[in-house]
Amino acid sequence: MKEANSKVKRRIFLLAFLVLVLQAVMKSWSINASDAVKKEDTIGGAMLKSLAESGEQGLSGLFMPGIAFAMENGRGSGLFLQEQIAALFPFYGYCGKDIGGEEGEGKTDFRTIMLAEAEEGTYPEAEGTVIENEDSVPPPDLVQDSGQASEESLPQTSMEELLRAENEAAASVQQPAVFIPHTRQNQVDLNVLGSYEALIQQFYTIDANTTAGSDQLNIGKLMEQDMRISKEGDGPQILIYHTHSQEAFADSIPGDAGTSIMGVGEHLAEILRDQYGYDVVHHLGQYDKESRDDSYSVALADIQQVLEDYPSIQVVIDLHRDALPESTHLVMDLDGRPTARFMFFNGLSRTKKTGNIAYLYNENQDANLAFSFQMQLKAMEYYPNLTRKIYLKGYRYNMHLRPRSLLIELGAQNNTVEEAMNACDPLAHILDLVLSGE
Repeated sequence: MKEANSKVKRRIFLLAFLVLVLQAVMKSWSINASDAVKKEDTIGGAMLKSLAESGEQGLSGLFMPGIAFAMENGRGSGLFLQEQIAALFPFYGYCGKDIGGEEGEGKTDFRTIMLAEAEEGTYPEAEGTVIENEDSVPPPDLVQDSGQASEESLPQTSMEELLRAENEAAASVQQPAVFIPHTRQNQVDLNVLGSYEALIQQFYTIDANTTAGSDQLNIGKLMEQDMRISKEGDGPQILIYHTHSQEAFADSIPGDAGTSIMGVGEHLAEILRDQYGYDVVHHLGQYDKESRDDSYSVALADIQQVLEDYPSIQVVIDLHRDALPESTHLVMDLDGRPTARFMFFNGLSRTKKTGNIAYLYNENQDANLAFSFQMQLKAMEYYPNLTRKIYLKGYRYNMHLRPRSLLIELGAQNNTVEEAMNACDPLAHILDLVLSGE
């Protein structure tokens, strides 16, 4: 009997010694291993861990057979008894705790990164790279000498608060520039424009199918027209519509009119209403869904009806988007905002082949030309290079309906919706400068 008990004791001590040796080896290996490679991810680490677990189960079974059964079935009592064994053998418990790394390490690193990211708005640099911006280094109170954050030094911040702080920090960095109306940047010398050649060279592009003479295009005639209107009284003052409602931009969403030229027209209308106090009608008729060929004639009756319904309207804007070669991108940086360039357009009801076109007579042509010229003049003075030269072509383009009629080509097919929307701010400001007489 004594010999049997002696054998059991030797087996117990031998097994305990084996477990301690395995744990010591793993502890030594974990200290020297690279931090970048987790020991449980290697074959050797997996083997050592498996041997340690087997030894642990054998030792637990010798002390109390029920321990092994409870641990194998994942019951809470097994974990309790395992803790008691760790308390009885402190070195064993220390080694066992180290297997697999510290439980709270990942949480601490994540919180530190989140806080740094929320405060600085930049992603932490990868290990081994040089941080050129010192502000991207976490604050000293979040860093210990060991290079790891202390749990006690970290504020107990909820994940919701961390994410909110991160979003606020990102918004403060990435917030787009806000449009601020320009003051006059330069002064155009009108005396120089007394020459017809100088006027054409600086302000106009004349299409090859039409002609324009000094009888129409002279500085005196273009400037003598008073374009001011009053915001007082009942009823709207401005009408915006689109003869070509289907014109879209590079990133327009098919079927979403809000991302087409009609959406840009609504944005322009909102700016004129909210920032400049005009009453604006935005007409959403679509006249080119089937074909563009006769869209002007199809639109004419509807626009006449709108003007009859709102006799107070004094300004009519037909807003378009141009079509250009893909290599031409009509965009400029305006105070940090990508902004589509635009062009004023006039019809002269005259071609070289036919001469004056009687059935396209425009009694308001001189006023139309004066309106586009004064808009172009303000654009050149307040927003240099934002506008292209005024384009003159034959035919009428329904510009005979009001003296203050504009046809505007805003951007082109390869502009983005953002670029087109951004152009509405300076366009509205230029329009107000002319209509208010400033």
